Amino acid sequence: MKTQYYTATSLDGFIATEDDSLEWLFALGDPADSSYPEFIAQVGALVMGSTTYEWILANSESVTAAVGSPWPYTQPTWILTSRTLPAVEGADIRFARGDVGSVHKEMRAAAGDRNIWIVGGGEVAGQFHDAGLLDEIIVQVGSVTLGKGKPLFPRRVLSPALRLTSVHQMGESMIELRYEVRRDDASGSAPPEN
Repeated sequence: MKTQYYTATSLDGFIATEDDSLEWLFALGDPADSSYPEFIAQVGALVMGSTTYEWILANSESVTAAVGSPWPYTQPTWILTSRTLPAVEGADIRFARGDVGSVHKEMRAAAGDRNIWIVGGGEVAGQFHDAGLLDEIIVQVGSVTLGKGKPLFPRRVLSPALRLTSVHQMGESMIELRYEVRRDDASGSAPPEN
């Protein structure tokens, strides 16, 4: 089981525009032609921030057109928020606040032997990294620049550096990079479970 940050970014390192739009991404290709179908089949639980969740809610018509339902996931999903947000009827959504360590423990139990997906945004992935709970970053880099927006990963990671494990070209517009998140300890093992 891995905790993975799987996302897409512009060439200049933004996952969304300043107003949280993902329109730039949709023009670059069909998710069915990417690693997404194989990736999501291995996911047992998801976590996202309130901005990502609210984007899904605000774009429910597009989501329904794409997947046949206003909520695109069948797995239990944790929403990190300090506010009261509406739930999606029929979806297994759990609202949480506070330390990501306790949320991660709940997610591990729910996921079983499958992976945990940090959907977004970059700050959420950064919190899991800070807690020593992030195992892998899978990022699809699009052939566009946004100039400014929501950063991919608002953390400085210098030592130990991320280890590139694969590179895969996706058509003419994207490339997928996979990185292992290295640990500070010499054994390379994950930190103890909370």
